[in-house]
Amino acid sequence: MLDQQTVLISSKLIESAQTYAEYREMIDRLLAENKTTGINHSESYLDYTKMNVQRMNRWDKTAKISPELEKVVKSISSPQVWLVITEAWCGDAAQSLPFIAKLAELNPLINLKFVLRDENPGLMDAYLTEGARSIPILISLSGDLSKELFVWGPRPEFLQNRLKAYKLDQQNITSKEFADGTHLWYARDKNKAITEELIPLIAATL
Repeated sequence: MLDQQTVLISSKLIESAQTYAEYREMIDRLLAENKTTGINHSESYLDYTKMNVQRMNRWDKTAKISPELEKVVKSISSPQVWLVITEAWCGDAAQSLPFIAKLAELNPLINLKFVLRDENPGLMDAYLTEGARSIPILISLSGDLSKELFVWGPRPEFLQNRLKAYKLDQQNITSKEFADGTHLWYARDKNKAITEELIPLIAATL
């Protein structure tokens, strides 16, 4: 019997999901219309999305994959589907999706697809983080979608713990200051944390 999550991820969903290139093109198209993904097209959400495009452009050019992670990804010998739940305005997504896309490019057996959180509430609610619809979420499945192999997200463990601590005690730090600190951490970390977290997850699927 399939579990609840894999029932929600059908071949129809995967076929209709976007590639990374399609996802990026959709964001550019929406921004040209002063829109973003989802229903909130406020100035702040448009600004988040514009900033995220800059972040993704930068990581597309500069993200480096460690030899160890490259070896593990290239060792995948059976088809896998990597499904990412995301939104264009999400800052954490912009920091990690280009790196995930580069990983998928290393192995033709990986079929990387993207779906939007707010268009798939049932799927999102099967992958909550401590009760919250946090994104991005990377779900790895067997090629026939019958088995969930691993789940990663919505952010590296260090940042998840930092966020939990902030929610408990903001220590007079504004939400903007907190967000700026998050993005500075990503810039300095250069995908080391996600590398360390993904290596054992992917290795366990081999």
